[in-house]
Parts: sequence; structure tokens; C-alpha cells
Amino acid sequence: MSVGKLYLVATPIGNLKDLSPRACEVLQSVDFVAAEDTRVTYKLFTALSLSLKPMISYYEHNRRQRGEEVLARLLAGESCALVTDAGMPAVSDPGEDMVALAAENGIEVLPVPGCCAAVCALAVSGLPTGRWCFEGFLSVNKKARREHLMALKDEKRTMIFYEAPHKLRNTLEDLQTAFGAERHISLSRELTKLHEQTLRMTLSEAKAYFTENSPRGEFVLIVEGAPECPVQDESDRMEQALADVLERIHRGETTKDAVKAVSAAAGVKKNALYQRVIDTESTQT
Repeated sequence: MSVGKLYLVATPIGNLKDLSPRACEVLQSVDFVAAEDTRVTYKLFTALSLSLKPMISYYEHNRRQRGEEVLARLLAGESCALVTDAGMPAVSDPGEDMVALAAENGIEVLPVPGCCAAVCALAVSGLPTGRWCFEGFLSVNKKARREHLMALKDEKRTMIFYEAPHKLRNTLEDLQTAFGAERHISLSRELTKLHEQTLRMTLSEAKAYFTENSPRGEFVLIVEGAPECPVQDESDRMEQALADVLERIHRGETTKDAVKAVSAAAGVKKNALYQRVIDTESTQT
């Protein structure tokens, strides 16, 4: 008996017209649907006049038990469409466990592309899109959230975060603490919906704006990466390192200790720096 296939079907994040014809075809062809919330998926089927399919719930708190149930049905030859309430399943979503389970058991997993809030917000952010990293939701624990952000302080890629409205003000404050007041941010909310909005400003401006205005709707935050450090010419680094060593020697350090400390900090070769110091000292005597 052949095994079934698992389809990852992206669903609209607001505008129902964004569900692709292929997604409709797959939802109509599978044997059953594993949905984050069957009530939301039922409304989607009804709104688009799709023939209802058998549905089971698959979400964070039942993913282990239901994952085994879905796997058993796939191995028995049934096909399944995995959907979330909005967007692409398995991205910052318990569906990633289902995909891993299917892959471990030789089940073919097929994506059915569509909306992704992170990519949509990135595209309209006005910030660099060539290199970026997705950080998802930050922890509700204040200490863990701040540690996460401080670990990203020197991240040069554009960063993407998801945030709920009731946590936005605290998150903006922590972002400013970690990245500085002048780092740029784009805030998109209610993407593809009636009250869709994208704001582009600095972190200090965003903090001030949402102090005066109550956050509403789910947010995607696109944060500018850390600025590139100017590349210093190797000869310039050596000259600066030489000056630093001579200053240390003047303050009483041995040549060996000064060269060792400065070469590591400046990123120059220790032997080459030592020779420059000896040559310089010999010309001064």
C-alpha cells in the first residue's frame, strides 16, 4: 500500500482572495485536514464555498498525540492538508514537528505557497531585504527577552519579529535598550486587512508614538541590522597597533606584554608587530 502525502497549505492572513487556486484544489482533493483551529478553517471553507472535508485539530498543546494520529493515517495511504489560522504552516508554528515526523517516516511533504506575514512585512519595510533573519515571538519572560535581544545587538542582517499588541510597548523599550534609540524599525499591522498599516521610524520615535497611541492588531516588526564597521586598511591597523604598543611601553609595560595584548585586540600578527616595535625603537636611539 502506498503512503499518503502531507501538504502544507498557506492560508490568507486577512484577505480571503489571497488563497490560491492551487490551494483550493488541494483542500478539495485531500482526505482530511489538520487545522490549528477547526472552527476558523470551517469558516474559510464556507466563505469560499469549498466542500467540507473531515477535520482534526492540531495545535501546540496536542501536537504530540495528534501528530501520531496524522502519521498513522498518512502511512495508511490517506493524504492530509496541514493549515494554520493564517499564513504558512510549520514556520514559527507547531507544524514543524509534524513535518519532521513525516520526514522521519518517509512521508512526502509538499508546500502549497501563499501568504507569509513576515515576508510581506519585510517587502514593504523599506529596509534591506538581501539578508535577514526571522526571530519570531520574543519570550514573555522579561529577563529571557532582554537576553535574546542583547545576543542580537551586533546582528547585521535585518531582523523580523512577531508581537502581540498588549506586549508591543515593553518590546519597543527593550529593543531600544538593546539596539539604541536611532535604529530604524518598520511596524506592520493587520496586513491585507481593512485597517492595514505600516509605520517606518526610529525605535525612539516608535516608543513615543505608541506611548500616545494604543497598539491594535498583530504586529510584524522589521528591525534594521547593526551598521557595518568600516574596514580598516591593514597598514593603518599596524600603525595604530604600533602607536598603542609604544604608549603601553611608555607607561611601564614590557615590550612582550604590550605586543601580546595589542596584537590580539587589533587583529595584527604578533611577530610582525614585535618587529615593527624593535625597528622603531632602534631608530629612536
